[in-house]
Amino acid sequence: MSEGRLDSAVAATGYQREWFQSLRATTTETPIAFVNADAPHEVLRAMGIPYVVNQWWASVIAAKRKGPASLARLVELGLPDDSRQYDALALGAQDLPVADAPWGGLPEPAFAIAERGGDVTHKIFELWGHRAETETYLLSRTGADPAPEGWWENVDHGWEEVFGSDRIDLLAAEIHDLIGWLEERTGRVLDHDRLAEIMALANEQAQWNRRTRDMLALARPTPIAVTDSIPSVMVPQWHRGTTWAVSAAKRLHDEVAARIEHGDAVCHGERRRLMWIGRGLWSDLEMYRSFQEEFGAVFVWSMYLAIAADGYARHGEDPVRALAARFVGLTDLLYVPPSSSSWYLKEALAHGVDGVVHLVADDTPGASFISAALEEHGIPVLEIRANNADSRSTENARVSERIAEFLRTRVPVRG
Repeated sequence: MSEGRLDSAVAATGYQREWFQSLRATTTETPIAFVNADAPHEVLRAMGIPYVVNQWWASVIAAKRKGPASLARLVELGLPDDSRQYDALALGAQDLPVADAPWGGLPEPAFAIAERGGDVTHKIFELWGHRAETETYLLSRTGADPAPEGWWENVDHGWEEVFGSDRIDLLAAEIHDLIGWLEERTGRVLDHDRLAEIMALANEQAQWNRRTRDMLALARPTPIAVTDSIPSVMVPQWHRGTTWAVSAAKRLHDEVAARIEHGDAVCHGERRRLMWIGRGLWSDLEMYRSFQEEFGAVFVWSMYLAIAADGYARHGEDPVRALAARFVGLTDLLYVPPSSSSWYLKEALAHGVDGVVHLVADDTPGASFISAALEEHGIPVLEIRANNADSRSTENARVSERIAEFLRTRVPVRG
């Protein structure tokens, strides 16, 4: 068996490219939506409205080295290029010449949908609504209440207790309003039975991801690179609620199981196990594997598979209410302590990590509590403050240089 790229990663990336080109070919007849990761995508899928996820598209822009040109376009529009670049990158890229745009560029969306998270994201999506062909719909973001300790054990069924009925009531009502807004503009009618099917498929997908995560937590040495697990998980995540996505999650699981059985390793000389907290460094993915030869340091964890395993499954008779429960607190689980800090600590201990690299963005104010929780349990943490989608920011932060120094001085070799 090859220890090169995962077949599941190659297949997922190829599928996404073909899907996007198909989307570009059909947009003259079908309206598309541009949505943030925290929007209720499943409604769009149930209504047959194709959608593109802001964070995925930003990752493509950054990976294709189109970030600088996209940020320069923001400046031309009189907008800042040094704030929330990950959220704003797509807005700048929308006016790039077709020849310069990644994958031929994003078709003009009919709808832009997001939560009112923080002070900036909703303003970016309001600007999408100023474009001639696009209307914006914004959902409320409610304040986080501390989730019960060990929320990951019961959030799939006990979400009322984890997030609180009042918060879920509000978002469920707004999702119903969004459905009406879309029905009015498209002439389509939501089939609630179809939405229930989509929710069931998404739950099945989450279960495969949990099995895969649990296998990888126990595997020594780690058999797959995070640069493969990310597309293997996240491309299907953007197709959540489809049979293809379930099959892709199962394919990843089976491939990981086979690699473990075969004794494959990303680095047979694995001596340090690292955890990457924060968003992916899309403009320099090779960085994740650059410390293996000198330090025997392997990134064995990223949030993408882990939150897919613990954060997405929601069971319930009312599909709209269960969908509201999926998104009402998803950001809390990643960024709001103690819900977030206890989860990251659980994951670090389960995966046997020796050190953590914590990429802190400008919209994650609770990051220091996450780092402190890990340090208090003897796990060294390197905090790097930079924007993952802006190569200028990561270059100024000297990411690779600082990680190398961190490995030399704070992360001991495994005995």
